[in-house]
Amino acid sequence: MNRLWLLPAAWALATAASGAEDCEALRARIEAKIAAAGVLRFAVTTVDAAAPAEGQVVGSCELGSKKIVYRRDLAPGSEPSRPRSAPMLTECKDGSSSVGGDCPR
Repeated sequence: MNRLWLLPAAWALATAASGAEDCEALRARIEAKIAAAGVLRFAVTTVDAAAPAEGQVVGSCELGSKKIVYRRDLAPGSEPSRPRSAPMLTECKDGSSSVGGDCPR
């Protein structure tokens, strides 16, 4: 009867340990999901939680002491490209819409 307090203590320690996921394993899982989505040029890095980082924070690890940052690598001065096969829908000044960007004048 005196050892019943051990069960909740052991459960609490197991829960805390599972919350401290290995940063490399989590970063690798996030990279795999991004690559599966078809993104070709990107970087996923692990940085200190207090450190400033360029990009979007997509996760945290080691009980929140580190953050995982996603950044899409683009050539300098370029913007993400739209698939050229998709026609562009344009709203014209007269309120009508046009496919391909040709508005009546």
